[in-house]
Amino acid sequence: MSNKKFDTKTLDLILEQMVEAVGSSKDEVFQIGEQCRKEHLSLSDELKEVKELVRNSIDEGDKLEAQTRFARKKLSEVSKHFKDYTEAEVRDAYEKAHRLQMDYSMNQQLEKQLRDRRDDIERRLLGLNETIERAEHLISQISVVMNYLMSDLKQVGEMLENAKLKQEFGLKIIEAQEEERKRLSREIHDGPAQMMANVMMRSDLIERVYKEQGGPAAIGEIRDLKKMVRSALYEVRRIIYDLRPMALDDLGLVPTLKKYLATIEEYHKSIRIDFSNIKEEKRLPGKYEVALFRLIQESVQNALKHAEANRITVRLEIDKSKVTVVIRDDGKGFDIQEKKNNSFGIMGMRERVELLEGQLAIDSVVGKGTIVIIQVPLNM
Repeated sequence: MSNKKFDTKTLDLILEQMVEAVGSSKDEVFQIGEQCRKEHLSLSDELKEVKELVRNSIDEGDKLEAQTRFARKKLSEVSKHFKDYTEAEVRDAYEKAHRLQMDYSMNQQLEKQLRDRRDDIERRLLGLNETIERAEHLISQISVVMNYLMSDLKQVGEMLENAKLKQEFGLKIIEAQEEERKRLSREIHDGPAQMMANVMMRSDLIERVYKEQGGPAAIGEIRDLKKMVRSALYEVRRIIYDLRPMALDDLGLVPTLKKYLATIEEYHKSIRIDFSNIKEEKRLPGKYEVALFRLIQESVQNALKHAEANRITVRLEIDKSKVTVVIRDDGKGFDIQEKKNNSFGIMGMRERVELLEGQLAIDSVVGKGTIVIIQVPLNM
């Protein structure tokens, strides 16, 4: 399989072009609809004129038909009593009947042309109405697609951003693990390992002192050796506590937090940490105690390292259905809308809370401190 890194910028460009193409199609459909509306308006006006001409033609045809019948009747009478009329009257009767017949025929042809034009305009208007309705329907559908597409693009962008952050977070975890291994290696080498080496050297010295100077001198060396072993034991316990407090398994979350926060307050002389457990002190399943301890530990460390706080308040409330933790500090705060490149500590906290199906809320104002609210349901 290919391990090439996916180019999110290329995907963003493709999606933007797709949105632009859909938007252009919407504009084209709108232009088609507008042209159809203009043509519909023009044809509607023409239809009114044609219908008026048809009515006038029908009226004129009715008159010509009546005049033609009368002229034919007159011509028939002249033909029957030919001798009773003069040549001029006979010729006039024939000419008038012929002229009216021609006018009537022309009127009939004009009426037919006007009717055909009327019917054609009405058919075109029906087609234009259908086109306009389809254009409006298409615009409506395209608008819906655009809304969904823009919404999906936003979600895709967020998903890509989250995926990118999670990838970077994973790399940071690996780096942090390696750094932690290096730190532990240095601490063990410089602390307990060095002390154990000194113990071995000191034990050889005690043996030599005992042989050369006797028991009392050797006992003094043994006392010094005990102090050295005690220091080495303290260092080992401190390293183990940093990895995972043994008290968490033995005593539970609340006593471990009390001891941890008291140790932090003792080490940082300028910091005051207030801890309160609102309800009864009770044990939780191991996964909850470890996760909650690490979440509180991370929040307190953030307040110490980044917020430059003078006072930190930790409130813990455990009831039957959930655990609520509130960590508040009076530090310098930060802009929660501003994305920081090194905000992987907060992302790690969110990951822990999501694993417990809980919620994490962080509210901070520049110059007014930060409050972290953690709520985890107890599915026991």
